[in-house]
Amino acid sequence: MNTKSDREEQLVLELLDAVGKKSDLNQRHLASEMGVALGLANSYLKRCIRKGWIKINGAPANRYLYYLTPKGFAEKSRLTGKYLANSLQFYRKAGESCLRLFAQCQSCGWRRVVLCGKSDLAEIAALRAHEMEIEIVGVYDRQAETRLLAGRPVWADFKEIPAFDVCMLTDLNAPSRAFEQLRTVVEKERILVPDILHLK
Repeated sequence: MNTKSDREEQLVLELLDAVGKKSDLNQRHLASEMGVALGLANSYLKRCIRKGWIKINGAPANRYLYYLTPKGFAEKSRLTGKYLANSLQFYRKAGESCLRLFAQCQSCGWRRVVLCGKSDLAEIAALRAHEMEIEIVGVYDRQAETRLLAGRPVWADFKEIPAFDVCMLTDLNAPSRAFEQLRTVVEKERILVPDILHLK
């Protein structure tokens, strides 16, 4: 899944993208755009300046202007291409993983599936379910702030879920923890885990 290197490249891409859109960013705004702490944003900014991807100029009132260099534009293009290729590869692998589980559901006579974890994997599962005549009842996510995902209801309380046959784990943030939590509300035999999550 996402390695530390992938996450670092994603942060560099977000930084280069933010600077490319607006040169008069302050570091606090940059950290907010990247979704990281101010110190970490500063560290990534310094790294990009050292590598020659960003140029810095002083401006009035102790402000700085940041510009992407030609090397910075090239790196941003490379990282964007890599991100898109990884995204497409993830979509393909996740879709295949979901189809394998849906085939298992069909062979066991299970038709009504609850997805557990609001994520890209849940959206992919919802799309691929149509190919196998599997009904996605909805999505269970204790942290859910929205009420719909891919046109299906989202529940934060497991007791609200209508009748279903099995649950499919689709949490990408902390699948092990989500699996253990799920076991407290449903039998282990009724929890399906896509192999793309690499849980034993």
